[in-house]
Amino acid sequence: MPEAPIPPDAAEDRFDALVIGAGFAGLYQLHALRDRLGLRVRVLEAADGVGGTWWWNRYPGARCDSESHAYAFYFSDDLLQSWDWSERYPQQPEILRYLNHVANRLDLKRDIAFGTRVTQARWDEAAGLWRVATGTGRRYAAPFLITAVGCLSSANIPDIPGAADFAGTIHHTGEWPHDGVDFTGKRVGMIGTGSTGIQAAPVLAETAAHLTVFQRTANYSIPARNRPLDDAFKRWAKDNAAEIRAAMHSTTNGHPWPLGTRSALEVGAEEREAAFRAAWEKGGLALRATFRDILTSRAANDTAADFIKARIREVVKDPATAAKLADIDHPFATKRPPIDTGYFETFNRDNVDLVDIRADPIARITPTGITLRSGAEYALDGIVFATGFDAMTGALLRMDIAGRGALPLAEAWAAGPRTQLGLQVPGFPNLFTITGPGSPSVLTNMPVAIEQHVEWITDCIAHLRREGLATIEATDDAAEAWVAHVNDAANATLMPQAGHSWYLGANVPGKPRVFMPYAGGMARYRVICADVAAQGYPGFVTAPQGERVPA
Repeated sequence: MPEAPIPPDAAEDRFDALVIGAGFAGLYQLHALRDRLGLRVRVLEAADGVGGTWWWNRYPGARCDSESHAYAFYFSDDLLQSWDWSERYPQQPEILRYLNHVANRLDLKRDIAFGTRVTQARWDEAAGLWRVATGTGRRYAAPFLITAVGCLSSANIPDIPGAADFAGTIHHTGEWPHDGVDFTGKRVGMIGTGSTGIQAAPVLAETAAHLTVFQRTANYSIPARNRPLDDAFKRWAKDNAAEIRAAMHSTTNGHPWPLGTRSALEVGAEEREAAFRAAWEKGGLALRATFRDILTSRAANDTAADFIKARIREVVKDPATAAKLADIDHPFATKRPPIDTGYFETFNRDNVDLVDIRADPIARITPTGITLRSGAEYALDGIVFATGFDAMTGALLRMDIAGRGALPLAEAWAAGPRTQLGLQVPGFPNLFTITGPGSPSVLTNMPVAIEQHVEWITDCIAHLRREGLATIEATDDAAEAWVAHVNDAANATLMPQAGHSWYLGANVPGKPRVFMPYAGGMARYRVICADVAAQGYPGFVTAPQGERVPA
């Protein structure tokens, strides 16, 4: 369904709310505000279509790591019943088709301005409005501004000397050309072995004449065991939607399976091995839930880590390559735990090499390839940066947002992000951040976290309108307390022990080292947020129209 054109306006377009981003979060937020509260809403989307992360990330092998029957909207039974997934773990094109299906079924595209990148947002204290500028020259204003820009949407491109002189092609997985890249018969170098690199490498190796994988940090990965979904499973998922939804709402990570009740240390070695082996053969992220203490006890975690490293050595035939791949320096699941389709098997191919750039770092990119510090040279026709994102904060900071007193968000977060519940920032009235830093976000099955945030924000705006209130803003004290709680929740796990994790911002030079997502669990977080709303929003200050919120 083509979106209706937005009529031109010489000044600025005024709405009740502006939403930035048209992925999972932006689509549901538009629906909730427009169709439940009756507000005039405009979504501003830089891309030429809906999808968010799944519009931009079209790299080879791009696939969801949540099971498809759980990676969907559960707020609408009509949507659930009207869509069939084809695979256990859907690929990017199928997820994009799903989000277009949602947008069309809910008639959302008519209220989305595509090809519209936000370049500036300013809080106008006197008018009680957010004033937003865009790259098209169009300006917008609304009392409420909701960011739905995603946690992993600002590409992290390393600054390697000589890149501009490379005679071949350079692509980042998060900014992949929509017409694809043909590497047939080409010598390809891929830098990065996180989730995207682990997905891309097997596909790149199928067509490239030669693939060289440059690995700085070895990573765990679990086989996906992906498969087509049969009709019986599809019917089961639809018939049991209420139970699946309840399960996702009750678990730590928003997935439809519970955390194990036993300690990895209270069972014998053979029983523990059998439990891990069963999870490995089943595939997917549930392996980390095999025992209750994998993320809280280093001794328990070591049993899972050792099991996975042993599997790597079994799969990879060359002992030297296997040793590099299994030389993992962090506890299991303290970074985002990837799942894969043939990643480790890829290194058994004759046309694939692994280069350890921790031992011998990249010195520069030359016109003909990559040179390491030792002087070793690799001739390449194409380079792929699978180097991830400026996670959690990057997409927010690049929009040039300023709050009360023209305070830039970049300045407010100079020492790291400060939020109340990951939803609001002190000094930024009526600005809501869906799955912002300080919320469970990337530690969860994202649609579950998104639905909870959208519904909380929608209920909050409804409360303000019902009570005749114009603004709501997080207090400094509440944000300080929440940041302390986020740190305590992280420190109760092993996650901070992964020193190079993007959870800490460690993949971006100069970024403050602060643990950004909330590790206390989605179920616990849901209760905290609901309690705050039920008590009348303690930790937030409100003001009626015309009154200034105290600084």
